[in-house]
Amino acid sequence: MAEFALIDRIRARSGARADVVLGIGDDAALLQPAAGQWLAVTADTLNAGVHFPVETEPADIGWKTLAVNLSDLAAMGAEPCWGTLALSLPQADAGWIDAFADGFFALADLHDWRLVGGDTTRGSLSLSVTAFGQVPHGAALRRDGAQVGDDIWISGTPGEAAAALRLWQRGALAVERAAADAGHEQLRQRLLRPTPRVALGLALRGIASAAVDVSDGLLADLGHIAARSGMGAQLALDALPLSAALRGSFDEEQARDCVLRGGDDYELCFTAAPSRRSVLQVLADQLQLPLTRIGVMQAGSGVQGDGVQGPGGYQHFAG
Repeated sequence: MAEFALIDRIRARSGARADVVLGIGDDAALLQPAAGQWLAVTADTLNAGVHFPVETEPADIGWKTLAVNLSDLAAMGAEPCWGTLALSLPQADAGWIDAFADGFFALADLHDWRLVGGDTTRGSLSLSVTAFGQVPHGAALRRDGAQVGDDIWISGTPGEAAAALRLWQRGALAVERAAADAGHEQLRQRLLRPTPRVALGLALRGIASAAVDVSDGLLADLGHIAARSGMGAQLALDALPLSAALRGSFDEEQARDCVLRGGDDYELCFTAAPSRRSVLQVLADQLQLPLTRIGVMQAGSGVQGDGVQGPGGYQHFAG
């Protein structure tokens, strides 16, 4: 399969948006951002054997490739709009490309996000997206806005993706096929097809004082809010939301460790003034998404809590 045939195959799957003046097929895309909006730009690269097991199905790789980028936009309170995709492939296999596109564009279409360009090359399997979003002037969620006394919140049930990865590493879970155990299957889906919390990010404009998506573990990512805001974070470990699937696979100490240090869930961790508690509970009901208060921001530095040792979280170049 020739390179340009591969590009045509991908272009055929990308839909249209009125603000895409010129999409795939030229040397660069032409886009028309809306008046009064800032552009939010993010980029993530996924490599086989690092960000997903090599046996992962291509449709799941496609979904996750885009999901991790939309999660970054969600953490900024930005509406996803457009982006580019750079593919490095060992070979241009039409069946693999079509299956990858099934997952990639299924998520893109859910958020009216449009692929407008990119690049293809031959090499080890690697996928890189640069995603663009829009957020009204002054409304972006940032990491540096937390205040002393703000509540710390987490969405959903973090730790499940890390639990799936640990089960896979032990040979207790196959990522390429459905698990017979319902709890294990829930964990597997959370690893392969994370849900970027776009609706929550948009709703948190004007409510959250700071936000971050949990990609490298709660301790590490909450630590970014603490560092950027110039203060400390006190976690109430007993408040961490541990799902039944997580508790059913690990004891409580191991389950908490999945939440604190695992990452890959792409939930949102955010801070908000105590006066926002009732508003956030209403929001949780509206979105049908648990929002759990897990601590408080305080003077100092770092993330504190009984039993918390070290920053935790994944680091690519550690060791």
